[in-house]
Amino acid sequence: MAETTPGPLIIVTQFVGFMGAYRNVTGMDPLLAGVLGGVLTTWVTFTPCFLWIFLGAPFAEALRGARALNAALAAITAAVVGVILNLALWFSLHVLFGEVREVSAGPISLDIPTLASVHWPSLLFALAAAVAAFRFKVGVIPLLLGCAAIGVGLHLAGWV
Repeated sequence: MAETTPGPLIIVTQFVGFMGAYRNVTGMDPLLAGVLGGVLTTWVTFTPCFLWIFLGAPFAEALRGARALNAALAAITAAVVGVILNLALWFSLHVLFGEVREVSAGPISLDIPTLASVHWPSLLFALAAAVAAFRFKVGVIPLLLGCAAIGVGLHLAGWV
């Protein structure tokens, strides 16, 4: 999941850097070492990415005419969409069904849900969110906030 959005990736990177420095400190307060480790890890993880963006941005418009590059970028975009779709299907199967079994045939394996293990509150909740998004055109942010609030409420009520 951390691969799809930068937020979780930043949090995990900072945590690993913090814990590594906190646990292996010599001659300094462990908390200070942890904070410095988290900052340093975040810096060295993201600085190269931003440098590539800032250094390459002036040339981006000039590269629009390169057909080979556009084809490569289209293929990369398709691959990213495929990865996101794969994650969405995997999470959907494991949220909507209590039991999922893996079926393999040679190098191909599929996760097949056990239909009897359907988690009805999750399924109804997902259907309601889909209706709100596609039928009533509820925006992404209000939909996420509403679903989060309802989910917390259902959890506190003991229903999920």
